[in-house]
Amino acid sequence: MTYHVDVNVMPLKDLLDPQGKAVLGGLASLSLTSVTDVRIGKRIRLTVEAATPEEARAVAEEASKRLLANAVMETFEVTVAG
Repeated sequence: MTYHVDVNVMPLKDLLDPQGKAVLGGLASLSLTSVTDVRIGKRIRLTVEAATPEEARAVAEEASKRLLANAVMETFEVTVAG
């Protein structure tokens, strides 16, 4: 079966996010001051052939650990859709 798996990668909360700070400054210059923080990450969609959703998740988690996310600087979250 084919599964679409989304991997959301975000910088660790304790690390500086220069892109997020730049966007926050841009929003402030547009008078959108109710936004108090911005974090910029990436979303990666994988199409995985697997027998079960759990197997598709395992493939995506392995790919994330080994390639898609830098464990020293980023966290990731995996979501499986049918």
